[in-house]
Amino acid sequence: MEYVTLNNRIKMPLEGFGVFQVPDPAQCEQAVLDAIESGYRLIDTAAAYMNEKAVGEAIRKCGVSREELFITTKLWVQDADYEGAKKAIQTSLDNLGLDYLDLYLIHWPKPSPDTKEWKQLDVETWKAMEKLYREKRVRAIGVSNFLPHHMENLLSSCEVVPAVDQLEFHPGYSQEAAVCYCQERGILVQAWSPLGRKRVMDDELVEELAKAHHVTPAQICLRYALQKGIVPIPKASSEERMKNNQDIFDFELTGLEMSELDTMPPAGWSGEHPDRVKVC
Repeated sequence: MEYVTLNNRIKMPLEGFGVFQVPDPAQCEQAVLDAIESGYRLIDTAAAYMNEKAVGEAIRKCGVSREELFITTKLWVQDADYEGAKKAIQTSLDNLGLDYLDLYLIHWPKPSPDTKEWKQLDVETWKAMEKLYREKRVRAIGVSNFLPHHMENLLSSCEVVPAVDQLEFHPGYSQEAAVCYCQERGILVQAWSPLGRKRVMDDELVEELAKAHHVTPAQICLRYALQKGIVPIPKASSEERMKNNQDIFDFELTGLEMSELDTMPPAGWSGEHPDRVKVC
């Protein structure tokens, strides 16, 4: 496993395994066990995924020491204020059966697109997370789905700069403005949904590059993220795909190929945006 160093000098694996949309406890537990067996050490969950307890069960049963694992979870929107954040992290720790988290994120910058007081809520939430960080209950703190104007609000009053911003990122939806903003400020970007959706996997350019490099379309998407300096967090339903998704370190996309992926037509967007109602 290769690692990247965050802005607070904590080392984080260069690829993670996500459990979004795996609410069934038995299925989630087995998926995490398989992922750890396949070599993953970064496991990404969230309070909103409703599977923290299953992830915790897998952590206890996996046979890998806690120190080798990097566990991320996220604060959901209903807990967005100072007291709510303090209670939320304790609930997540209890669900996971852990004494500390490696990374804790604010899941969305707004409880809803029309929330007027979001700036104040984000600052209050962040101050609670800074306290938890100083108490060493969290090794690193960050955000998810924050665009530059959301991040500016935090940076104008925070003491601890976010270590991570987790964004939807994949060919066809590369969020260049948000990625550049973070990277210029030493904030590492993680990619949720790094494979996009079927339209991305079936895109003729992605398929051509996969054939040229003798890899899968998924591996092309994940390699694209790595070469952009972004940590991908794919999900997979089988051990074979889990292993294939990790096999992305022995080939390299050329500058021209990266440019082609950068300029792909829009594709695979989830429809989620922090300032807009979800597009179905």
